[in-house]
Amino acid sequence: MTWLITGGAGYIGAHVARAMTDAGERVLVLDDLSAGHPARLPSGIPLVEGSSLDGDLLKRVLAEHAVTGVVHLAARKQVGESVAQPTRYYRENVGGLTTLLETVAEAGIKRFVFSSSAAVYGNPDVDLITEDTGCAPVNPYGETKLAGEWLVRAAGRAHGIATVCLRYFNVAGAAAPELADTGVFNIVPMVFDRLTRDEAPRIFGDDYPTPDGTCIRDYIHVADLAEAHLAAARRLTAADASGDLTVNIGRGEGVSVRELITVIGEITGDRRPAVVEARRPGDAPRAVASAALAAEELGWTARRGVREMVESAWQGWLLHHGG
Repeated sequence: MTWLITGGAGYIGAHVARAMTDAGERVLVLDDLSAGHPARLPSGIPLVEGSSLDGDLLKRVLAEHAVTGVVHLAARKQVGESVAQPTRYYRENVGGLTTLLETVAEAGIKRFVFSSSAAVYGNPDVDLITEDTGCAPVNPYGETKLAGEWLVRAAGRAHGIATVCLRYFNVAGAAAPELADTGVFNIVPMVFDRLTRDEAPRIFGDDYPTPDGTCIRDYIHVADLAEAHLAAARRLTAADASGDLTVNIGRGEGVSVRELITVIGEITGDRRPAVVEARRPGDAPRAVASAALAAEELGWTARRGVREMVESAWQGWLLHHGG
């Protein structure tokens, strides 16, 4: 087996590439390096610089490397940016996936893992989000991920491609400091950034119908997420692999924003109280995954907790940003 990982030099992609390589899988990476860094990749992994929108390049890569399976992570993923630039998100996320699936089908590749998101659900009013919870995304990013799932399943049925769509929740942490998230878009690095600039963390709304009034989320360690991709790839290499599977990737445990900031304060040593600001539009009071189907179908369960996520992310922050 040879796996092509698109977006494999990014934060999540590099973790997936490392996990699959460590497990003995042969991988190569396609990345346009708009958010990826070649230094994240283990030595020996071929890196092709380019976009999944480039059909001619994809054809050459699939043929020259005798690719037999694809893990597709390459996508734009910032919610606010998607609201401001919806056509760009549809072009790159859905258009890139369309081109990739066309070339995959033409090459006769029969295994495809798609990186989806809990953003497909929108803001459901349920205690645990199962894969049967209705999908009603509230921003263009989530829409492109849901449309991507539809496309992956349809192409799979039409061309006999076995597929797995992974809907993952809030990703944090790092398997090693050099692999840490270098952006400031998710809550953990956002709090780190505030503390590094000698500013208090921010909480957007403390009047939600939750025990401490702040939003509750399901946080998943990126190393666990990488192992979920490996488990999905291994499922597709089984002799009887067929059809399509869609699963949540989370811990099934909720952590409030205030609880998370408390853990961050304990680990960084900066326990200054958070500043409460107005709610942000579209934030759900609670978004926690049911992880039962992933355990049943993939034999995968998250093993790392929130403290380990924050500790590893902090080490990565200090490496890349100083403190």
